Amino acid sequence: MGYKTTPNQTGMLDNPPLCYVSLNDTCQMVYPKKAQSLLYFLFSCISVFTFFGNLLVIITIIHFKQLHTSTNYLILSLAVADLLVGGVVMPPSMLRSVESCWYLGTFFCKIHISLDATLCTVSILNLCVISVDRYYAVCHPLLYQSKITLNTTLFMIVVCWTLSAVVGCGMIFLQLGVIGNEQIYYSNAACEGGCIIFLSKTASAVITMLCFYIPAVIMISLYMKIFHIAQKQARSIQNSQIKSSQRGHSVGKTEIKATKTLAIVIGVFLLFWAPFFVCEFIDPFLGYLVPPVWFDVFAWLGYFNSTCNPIVYALFYRWFRKSFRAILLGKICQPNSSRLKLF
Repeated sequence: MGYKTTPNQTGMLDNPPLCYVSLNDTCQMVYPKKAQSLLYFLFSCISVFTFFGNLLVIITIIHFKQLHTSTNYLILSLAVADLLVGGVVMPPSMLRSVESCWYLGTFFCKIHISLDATLCTVSILNLCVISVDRYYAVCHPLLYQSKITLNTTLFMIVVCWTLSAVVGCGMIFLQLGVIGNEQIYYSNAACEGGCIIFLSKTASAVITMLCFYIPAVIMISLYMKIFHIAQKQARSIQNSQIKSSQRGHSVGKTEIKATKTLAIVIGVFLLFWAPFFVCEFIDPFLGYLVPPVWFDVFAWLGYFNSTCNPIVYALFYRWFRKSFRAILLGKICQPNSSRLKLF
């Protein structure tokens, strides 16, 4: 998501230089040259790690046939969104953040922000669908195979990406956030060399509710229900109130393990993106007083969520670590490597 900046706000420099010296309504630079070098290095490392970390997840799920499940296809969709964040969104955002100026033109600014908004929405919708998948797997295991089929999963993935593209592109290219607030936007927010998301009070409330708060409430509610049922099942098994075969008991443990890991992924997502969406929601009601640097910091905190997901998989999934090693050591080039037993 793009951060906000206005021509009359002061930055971190006492006498900040202008993006375009020859123009009067130009944006101001924020960071000194030494700070810019450090930020370029930091953001470049985050971008590269995000891209290759999620590339490992994508190759793992596509290559190993044992991982061709509905849940993992949802993780694959999430990893594709995270990979695009690292490879497509982060590099232009790095230029915008470090230089505090946008030199790539108005049209490419709209493309960049629409991709940013689209991929963020894709991530949270994918996580919302994952929570539904886990709900059926744990709370209604007998219905899981009939309800969450491969076709159903693919349909949900297509819907997530389509709705996200409509929201992201529509919000930016139709300038839905500016409608009714043109005077405020052009007199206080717009400046030459800027690339921002401007939302009115109504647009801010509607978009943040639809893209973050409502899905977040759904996910939290479903996972509270899931863990309540999981605790009851664990107590029942421990007290031998439910007699099941060893295989059935093993499958149950696997489902609970997957649910806990994906709950951590969702928790990390909410933790990292919440500051940005809180600021995005309250800023119009405060008269756009939140400093632009804070929007920048919170946006990169949200981006960093895409970096963390592969780390979470590696920490909590032993079979992900095993598949990562197989990929890094080139074992996937061997015959029948796709049938390697991971768990």
